[in-house]
Amino acid sequence: MSEDSSKPPMLVLLESLSFYRNVRVGAAAGALLAAVLYLVRTFELLGPVIDTRDYPLFGPDVWFLLLAFVLAATSALSVAVALTIAAAVRGAREGGAERPE
Repeated sequence: MSEDSSKPPMLVLLESLSFYRNVRVGAAAGALLAAVLYLVRTFELLGPVIDTRDYPLFGPDVWFLLLAFVLAATSALSVAVALTIAAAVRGAREGGAERPE
């Protein structure tokens, strides 16, 4: 317990919620999802894409790469938040069961 008392309370909270592990899992899931969808689009794995639009400044591949980055970031954040909330709920249930009334 003396080891925890030297750490800032926020760090202890983040460690108890497995926040850093959740961020790594979320980043991996987001990157994998974005990569798969980008490859499906780029290599036309579901069939040819009808390009009837004009893409300003860059070609369609660059725009879809930017969209893949946004998808990776948002899905990574969503997965990390969901895992952290699940850990908080699990911790609250375990903490409530240990408390004598």
